[in-house]
Amino acid sequence: MDVDGSGAGTEGEVAERWDDEYRRGRYRDEPPVAMVETVIEEARARGLRSGLYIGCGNGRNLVPLREAGLDLVGLDVSGEALEALRERLPDLPPDRLVRGTVDDLPPGARFPLVVGIQVFQHGTRARCHDHVRTAAGLVSPGGLLCVRVNAVGTHVHPEHDVVETHPDGGLTVRYRVGPKKGLDVHFFAEDELRAAVPADFEPVVAPTRVTERRVPPAPGHWCQWEAIWQRAA
Repeated sequence: MDVDGSGAGTEGEVAERWDDEYRRGRYRDEPPVAMVETVIEEARARGLRSGLYIGCGNGRNLVPLREAGLDLVGLDVSGEALEALRERLPDLPPDRLVRGTVDDLPPGARFPLVVGIQVFQHGTRARCHDHVRTAAGLVSPGGLLCVRVNAVGTHVHPEHDVVETHPDGGLTVRYRVGPKKGLDVHFFAEDELRAAVPADFEPVVAPTRVTERRVPPAPGHWCQWEAIWQRAA
């Protein structure tokens, strides 16, 4: 995603970081997140068959969504990730993968289904809210916005500085070490996430906090909000 501001990184810097991560095998052998099944169920219940996946990476979640019959365009800033995804889906038409950000989509593009899993959390609080609102603006009337983002309650790791806090509990950190060194990452409070989604959306899967233990030797746990909203028809 496109991020800016002190510590947030330019689009090119973020792309380079993720290119390096994917070269090292990031997500290569990881299974899809459980939310993928929920997205499939909710889309099928409404007869939705096409859409956009923002931050598709190398496809650990996009591939099972497409295998379930959802014709999703994959969007990502990492060329390395998209090349790996093309290898996994060699018959995928070229126009179904787009390198860049939502700014690189055709003007006025709208999709019945918009999915963003662990992508709208990159940047400051204001920038992350903008990510969510921008994604919501891409949803067709009656369509679904499917979101999974960092949640407060996470044991933030590795070393970092807290650079933003808010009375609602949301916070932003800037990592000192690791693959996100120098980058800002936001952790949403529940009320904050609800407020970031425009008023013409109704929750069909209310924000639910999912907690996962990290794989040792990494300490503590990681929390994510998972939610799906439908835009008014």
